[in-house]
Order: sequence, then C-alpha cells, then structure tokens
Amino acid sequence: MSKSVRVRRHAPPIVALTLACITVTGTLTPTVRAQHVAEVIRYEPGTGFATEFGTDLAYTLTSAVLGEPSRFTPGMFGGPADPFSPPYLREQLLSVGAGGLLEVRLDSPILARPVNPFGIDFLVFGGQGMVIINGDYSGGGITDGSIFGSNAAQARVSVSADGVQWFTLDDSLTPVLETLFPTDGLGDFTVPVDPSLTASDFNDLGLAGIRALYGGSGGGTGFSLSWARDEMGAAVELDSASYLRFEVLSGRAEFDAVSVVRAVPEPGTGWLVGLGAVSVLGLQWRRRITP
Repeated sequence: MSKSVRVRRHAPPIVALTLACITVTGTLTPTVRAQHVAEVIRYEPGTGFATEFGTDLAYTLTSAVLGEPSRFTPGMFGGPADPFSPPYLREQLLSVGAGGLLEVRLDSPILARPVNPFGIDFLVFGGQGMVIINGDYSGGGITDGSIFGSNAAQARVSVSADGVQWFTLDDSLTPVLETLFPTDGLGDFTVPVDPSLTASDFNDLGLAGIRALYGGSGGGTGFSLSWARDEMGAAVELDSASYLRFEVLSGRAEFDAVSVVRAVPEPGTGWLVGLGAVSVLGLQWRRRITP
C-alpha cells in the first residue's frame, strides 16, 4: 500500500526525490488476487477418461481444478512440480474424455487488456511434462522438447461474461491442450511463456535452461479473448469473461487449473509518472526554502 510522505524543510532534496519515486512506483504495482477456478458449474466426463493405474479409480474429482495449479505433488513418488515432474494424482487432475465437457467459473474475471504479455489473457494447466532423453532422473535431466502425458485432445473452448451468452474461440488460433508449456511450480502462474517458442527451442536443455526460456512463468497453455467468435464466425470484442467451457470432441484432456493473466505495466510508465511527481515536489521544495 502506498504511503504519503511528508518532507520536512530541512530534509536533503535527494531524500525527498527518493521517497517520491518509492511512493509513486508503489501505487503502480498490480494487486495480485485469487485468479483461478472458484466453482465447477458443469462436468461431464465423456468416454475414455483417465483412470488410476492399479486401482482403476477415475480421475473425476472436480475439486482437482479448483484454486491455483499444483506446486507440489504429495506422496511417496511426489515432490516439487516442474516440467520434468508434472502433477499426476487424482486429486490434482480432472479428466475429460471424448464427448465430455468442463464448465467453470473464475473467482476473478479474465480481462482483455493491451498490457497482457504476448496478448495472452488466460492459461490452462494440465498434466503434461517434458521427456528426459539422457536417462538422468535425479536432477540432471536433459530434454529434446518433446512432451509426454499429452493426449492431443481435439477440444472446443468457449468463453462467457455471464454464463449465459457464450462465444467460441477460433479453433484455427487456439493451441492444443496439454502441449507446451508444462507446469513449473516455482514460476508465476499469472505470467505466460512466450507463445512463439516451440519444442525445438527446448532441445538439449536442462531444468535451468527451461526456466530461463520460461522467463519466470509457471507455464500453462495460453489463450486470448480476442479469438472469440459468434455463431456466424464473426469476431467479437470481449472486455472480460468469468466463465470457461471446454468441450472435448475427441481424445482426452486432463485439467489441473486455470489462471487469469496478470497485467504488466507498460515499460517506463512508472518512471514517467514518478518523474512528474518528483518535479512537482521539487517546485514545492523551492517555494518552501525561498526567503
């Protein structure tokens, strides 16, 4: 929270300038709120949904998609979630088979803002990971960028502001679910990875190299509200959406979570406003010390 700063007459000017910059830039810092699935409105598992190995228990726990993506997998074979070790438990993933659907409400609306990185407005997280090609599963793994755990589902993604009027995202623009980019529990789940990156960009990289390309992101597959189309296929301008619907037409998809992308202030904006405030403060200082 920004605090007002009172500068005494005898305070050195450099202190006043520094405090002004801290105060102004503090007010520009985006507030991070809960930005994930708050409620499952409708769930139909479809056919061919996932079952747990050894028990045949279904991955149909709707609670699995609530809240933020998995940062840690509990249990004997668990540990921190990262691109080499994605979430895999029934409590972490909800499976939707062919003909099934998942409809959810978010606790904060998706906002179509020009300052959203790469034009991405929301992220979908699944259970896919990157293949280790050097056989080192003890921390020194290297990938070629190929993905395991992806079911290459053909899916239709729709968005709605009120849960009544729906618009489908253009399937020629939407990425395939559970491909790039696998979850990294150490990253920021509200920041997307550069969508221009491809699997080949990750070739011969270890975990440190993958994270460098992620740029602080926690991964996820990115989508934009600008891809919304009406029933006639015409583009629709949506400012926000609080509801998402995923219809699996073929194959199967696993869902861990959805995150709303957090806006990033335009570069230099904070400093420009800060400099303006500093200038005003400087004039006030001069008035105060003028005999």
